[in-house]
Amino acid sequence: MSLAERHKKLERNVTLLGVGVLVTVAIGGLVEIAPLFWIDNTIEKVEGMRPYTPLEQAGRDIYVREGCYLCHSQMIRPFRDEVERYGHYSLAAESMYDHPFQWGSKRTGPDLARVGGRYSDEWHVQHLTNPQAVVPVSVMPQYGFLATTDLAIGDPAATLKALTRVGVPYSQDDIDKATQDILAQANPNLDPGDLAERYPKAQIRDFDGNPNRLTEMDALVAYLQMLGTLVDVNSAAAQEELAKEKGR
Repeated sequence: MSLAERHKKLERNVTLLGVGVLVTVAIGGLVEIAPLFWIDNTIEKVEGMRPYTPLEQAGRDIYVREGCYLCHSQMIRPFRDEVERYGHYSLAAESMYDHPFQWGSKRTGPDLARVGGRYSDEWHVQHLTNPQAVVPVSVMPQYGFLATTDLAIGDPAATLKALTRVGVPYSQDDIDKATQDILAQANPNLDPGDLAERYPKAQIRDFDGNPNRLTEMDALVAYLQMLGTLVDVNSAAAQEELAKEKGR
């Protein structure tokens, strides 16, 4: 029987075809999954990465709630046109504490992976309040209500505790001080305690221009100003290359 005849027979026999598909998928699955049992971690840790502060996490929740990731990705691909426009390509470790990650699927607006520190707090507030006043051709909706909406603090300790269950390394001290941290990070009149020690590079100041009120604008701007600022991407990329050379 020729190969063509065997193939024809296989296509006409539902049982044989089903078994063949199952075997093929099983082999492919094993090839992809089995190596994961022999490596310490699928993501190389890089210096500088830390969990979000409670205020940054609250801002991230607002970012997700408003669907910002639908128009703004947070993954710079390793292509020249992207690197020259947005900055160093994204590292896997930079999303290791994201649940879920904010890579997005399209870009109506620019990538925000490294937007932190590129603009002032005032610029972000103005842009969120009236995007067209800053970028006339923008199709972005207006989010001025964030500046007039008090941040619903809720129970930030419970949020951090839940995140520890999926691998985010918050300490018990972080959890116990969550409410204090979320209030102090955006209010220069409050004592931040050891917030800056537990969260290196945390930016502690009023973000929305109104130090007497903690708003959703404070939280969102705090989150945006943090993006891309934690890791020295040049040294981190070198670590990744070294790991690849070692076959890790």
